[in-house]
Amino acid sequence: MSLEDYALNLILVAVVIRQVRGKKLTAFGLLWPVGLVAWAAVEYLHAIPTAGNDVPLTIAGTLIGAVLGCSCGLLTRIHLLPDGSLVARATSVAALFWVVGVGARLGFAFYAQNGGGPAIARFSADNHVTSAAAWTACLILMSLTEVLGRTALLGTRGHCVRQTQRTLVPAP
Repeated sequence: MSLEDYALNLILVAVVIRQVRGKKLTAFGLLWPVGLVAWAAVEYLHAIPTAGNDVPLTIAGTLIGAVLGCSCGLLTRIHLLPDGSLVARATSVAALFWVVGVGARLGFAFYAQNGGGPAIARFSADNHVTSAAAWTACLILMSLTEVLGRTALLGTRGHCVRQTQRTLVPAP
């Protein structure tokens, strides 16, 4: 992993850690992590291998990312301020889910580059994972679905909070 890769992952951790204290929920705040991960996908995801067990590995990573991201989105509290703006406050469990996802990807990459490569190669051969590209697809799609799941849920929940408030306050 390059310094750029570590920076990208640390930025993603900071996204949720900053919300533990509460942060205004804006369209920009929701979408810039999507842009960041989309850039990484364009940069690193050149193909999704389909031989052997590459597809099940990729699907597993994708589903794990979706579960972690959606869990983070569901466990983040959203409040409407008197001025009509929204504040998102990640619970400690939401932050934990997010950090587990990012940490797992960082840990895997660190392990692979610092002596774990032969063990990963043996595991891959034993389980019919045909190439490093399958692992790349798995981890990039895990990251993408984690960010998309969280973003979609926070955006939808924020919209629902606003709509609920509008129905509770009678029009003048």
